[in-house]
Amino acid sequence: MKSTRILIFTGGDLSPRLLDEIKKDDYIIGADRGALFLIEHGIKPHASVGDFDSISEEQLEQVAAVSGSIVRCDPVNKDLTDTELAFDLAIERTPEEIMLLGGTGTRMDHTLANIHMLLRGVQHHIRCSMLDSYNYITLTGTSCTVEDRGFTYVSLLPLTPEVTGIELEGFQYPLHNATLKIGQSLGISNRLSGNKGTVKIEGGLLLIIQSKDR
Repeated sequence: MKSTRILIFTGGDLSPRLLDEIKKDDYIIGADRGALFLIEHGIKPHASVGDFDSISEEQLEQVAAVSGSIVRCDPVNKDLTDTELAFDLAIERTPEEIMLLGGTGTRMDHTLANIHMLLRGVQHHIRCSMLDSYNYITLTGTSCTVEDRGFTYVSLLPLTPEVTGIELEGFQYPLHNATLKIGQSLGISNRLSGNKGTVKIEGGLLLIIQSKDR
């Protein structure tokens, strides 16, 4: 049966509390160390992908033994990150939603690359998001309902040079026909006024980041 939602666990900032996001019918992909994280917490990935250069051969054997399938690539002669390999596999299955967990961490280059990967979801008409212990990130080119997920702030950041026609409803600081340009901080640290809010835009691509402090 085709899964409507795919969760990708990759090797960034992973916390056991993120496992609470898993639902019964989710298709689960482990990317490199993310696959080991799943197995160490009793979760069997439907698929594990990557070059697995961040785990030992013994750990890789454990991953291979319990994964539904495993896709291994050469750690040197490859053009894609392990996370993008997993993302490509997820897109091929044409789900309604892809969620990336562990996509942030100390490597800012990987974090930004993973955020940019959300664009692939928009291009394929698939809802995509990223989740860690302190942030929930989505991308929209049209409209988005923002639900209260227990985060304090909601920030809006353009992923294109500018985003036009921004309308916010259900926020403490509403915007009407507003424009945000890269480098401006107008959209930082807004808050929901209730359980959910609506973001609508006319042009561009807008990152919606729900966050909280440590």
